Amino acid sequence: MKDWVGGSKSAYTCNGASNHSLEDRETDDYYATDPKAVELLLENETFSNTIWECACGQGHMSKVLESHGYTVISTDLVYRGYGVEKSVDFLKQSRVFEGDIITNPPYKYAKEFVEKALESVDNGHKVAMFLKLTFLEGKARKTLFQTYPPKIVYVSSSRLQCAKNGDFMCGNNSTAIAYAWYVWEKGYSGDTIIKWIN
Repeated sequence: MKDWVGGSKSAYTCNGASNHSLEDRETDDYYATDPKAVELLLENETFSNTIWECACGQGHMSKVLESHGYTVISTDLVYRGYGVEKSVDFLKQSRVFEGDIITNPPYKYAKEFVEKALESVDNGHKVAMFLKLTFLEGKARKTLFQTYPPKIVYVSSSRLQCAKNGDFMCGNNSTAIAYAWYVWEKGYSGDTIIKWIN
């Protein structure tokens, strides 16, 4: 039962902010990205012909990228009927990828995904991560941003949705969380630009 009497989590629970939700997180942190988010990114950025979507889920992002003519390698830790038909743990990969990486990583490993992605691409290639706006906070992430500043962060002015278990029709998906696209270009060392989309 929700806490309506001013308990420590009540404000967060009432507005559906998932970091404080009474509802359990999905196993393996699978929250599919609204395809509109990818369309918004592609209105503002161009990428290499080959893209690795390394947390592809059911292909919500990959399908949009493919519809725009990109060759997409789609992998995930858990095979959900789309992409490579085996478990691929992105954080344990050692390959150098000759292309760009675009994904919505499991949030509890977001920092690790950013670091691994930047390690996995060559200079000049891009890494784009769809993350909560609150990813900008935190001492550990401050160090990450100082070492690898994003080239640009696209803040979504209107809320975009991530669907638990990839089910956009269930009616329980919250828009209480603010998201942004964080785009790194390996080798970039200037100041981060903030832009607004949507």
